Amino acid sequence: MALRRGLSGAALQRNRPSRSRLPLAVVISLSLLAPLIFVVGRGIYPTEDHTDVSSSSSKQDVDWRERLALQHVKSLLSKEVIDVITATTDDMGPYSLDYFRKSNLSASWKIVGLGTSVENNASSSEPNQKGSAVKQEPTGGKQDKSSEGDHSQFIDSPAKLVRRQLREKRRDKRTADLVRQDDEATVKLENAAIERSKSVDSAVLGKYSIWRKENENENSDSTVRLMRDQMIMARVYASIAKMKNKLGLQQELLARLKESQRSLGEASADSDLHHSAPEKIKAMGHVLSKAKEQLYDCKLVTGKLRAMLQSADEQVRSLKKQSTFLSQLAAKTIPNGIHCLSMRLTIEYYLLLPEKRKFPNSENLENPNLYHYALFSDNVLAASVVVNSTILNAKEPEKHVFHLVTDKLNFGAMNMWFLLNPPGKATIHVENVDDFKWLNSSYCPVLRQLESAAMKAFYFNQGHPSTLSSGSSNLKYRNPKYLSMLNHLRFYLPEVYPKLDKILFLDDDIVVQKDLTGLWSVNLHGKVNGAVETCGESFHRFDKYLNFSNPHIARNFHPNACGWAYGMNIFDLKEWKRRDITGIYHKWQNMNEDRTLWKLGTLPPGLITFYGLTHPIEKSWHVLGLGYNPSIDKSDIENAAVIHYNGNMKPWLELAMTKYRSYWTKYIKFDHPYLRNCNLSE
Repeated sequence: MALRRGLSGAALQRNRPSRSRLPLAVVISLSLLAPLIFVVGRGIYPTEDHTDVSSSSSKQDVDWRERLALQHVKSLLSKEVIDVITATTDDMGPYSLDYFRKSNLSASWKIVGLGTSVENNASSSEPNQKGSAVKQEPTGGKQDKSSEGDHSQFIDSPAKLVRRQLREKRRDKRTADLVRQDDEATVKLENAAIERSKSVDSAVLGKYSIWRKENENENSDSTVRLMRDQMIMARVYASIAKMKNKLGLQQELLARLKESQRSLGEASADSDLHHSAPEKIKAMGHVLSKAKEQLYDCKLVTGKLRAMLQSADEQVRSLKKQSTFLSQLAAKTIPNGIHCLSMRLTIEYYLLLPEKRKFPNSENLENPNLYHYALFSDNVLAASVVVNSTILNAKEPEKHVFHLVTDKLNFGAMNMWFLLNPPGKATIHVENVDDFKWLNSSYCPVLRQLESAAMKAFYFNQGHPSTLSSGSSNLKYRNPKYLSMLNHLRFYLPEVYPKLDKILFLDDDIVVQKDLTGLWSVNLHGKVNGAVETCGESFHRFDKYLNFSNPHIARNFHPNACGWAYGMNIFDLKEWKRRDITGIYHKWQNMNEDRTLWKLGTLPPGLITFYGLTHPIEKSWHVLGLGYNPSIDKSDIENAAVIHYNGNMKPWLELAMTKYRSYWTKYIKFDHPYLRNCNLSE
């Protein structure tokens, strides 16, 4: 019975006049192009009903509406657009309402939710079905009742909804994982780039790329090496040819050897070679091949190569000794310009009247409330740089007092220079070390040792080797400064300045770049000497200066104790006197008369004398090495209060390193008439 009612209802709907429905369909098709396209693509596949009759009825209804829609669409759209829609439908399958639910519809479209579909299906025999309908707000048209029977084609079951949600969650999770992995990979690449950039300084520069080692050409000098190898073998075969009386082959080898030498010249890379090098290599190769066929003997060739290696090794050692000798010799010499300056100043000084040889402000010399400096030097120009740089960087120049001590030869020159060029408001006083009558051989062990026959033999024995290559091992210790009492006077500061409490000792190869008054307020914690430590991981420690095979040294000192630097030292003279530092120095100097505890110099006895009595100060106060180390950081030099040209390459010598010399020369007025007359210039 229910089936018949359903059929009759469907028949009534089909038999209704279509007069009222046709205009309504026209209006909808004209205003809603998207739904019409949707209908064309979708084909409106009906869901299966419980009966075949209902299925066939729905299909007939779909065919009728499809034909009606196509009539209106063809009049509005071109054939190309319709073909595109049809092709898209064939490729992607029929359109579904779910596609529009997920798409970003315009503001004029609305998804009517579950509530509406539930109300429309309240009387349906499937209460669990859910649906949605699409309507356009501007049209406000009524919903076609005939479509109510077709709601089942738009309905998704709960299981499908759950699966769709799970798929979306998995997609979102996968996207998040991919983004996270991409971020992690980016961070790793950045960290790797940073680590790689830190090694740029140690990378081999001058190559095509320091980042991509595969681009480095390790054979950039392969041709040069080949030519050198050919020349070595040519010498070997020439010697063997002479031995076996193959004089023609020997002459041919020597001729090719000379040609290769001229072609090679001083080239160190293939790019430096003469354009004729390939021809010379080819010609030499032919001669060597000929010599190998006639002269090759493995044992004989090996012996010749070994002899050549020994000879080359001896030549290298000889050249090293010559280099050492010449550098030490250059360090001992005084440039002609400085010697000229000293002589001219000395003459001028002794032409002065005695009353004009005095410096002003002599009352400040023993005032313990001022800043006192001790400077012992026989170099007029070097001493002037120390004084000028200190005064120019001082905050209160009038409170600074300089105590200069020199030898008899330079006493007049030192006085005359500072009389002509007084250090502003500062006080200066020059003394002659020979005027210290208390400093004699009966009191000073060094003077007594210098008078001994053993020391004279060490320094002045005519039997000493005089060639460049021999006897150079002790050249450093034969420097005249080790014989001068100016160098050892630092161990007698309380005797030289008995009324002072503190004094800053300066070497004459330093430059002051900042105000130094802060050193007087450094707390030495009961120590005598304030100095910058110079020890590193394995150098500038006690075992580098002292002989720890001697039991006296081994018992009293630790081999890894940290060394420190002379050149800028703040001394507490009160504590010096209380601990009898000079007496300690005398004790160890007497024990070293045979030079078994240390070699000559003042640093080893200084390390011993002030062992346990040295307070380390901040390294920026005193930067060393400008006389031997070419790799000091520029920022360290510019931030230092004092820079020290310790080493052989003094700034007033021609062998000085040019990159450091400007820090010294900027405190010299080269337009001074005395300097111009002695040809002293930058």
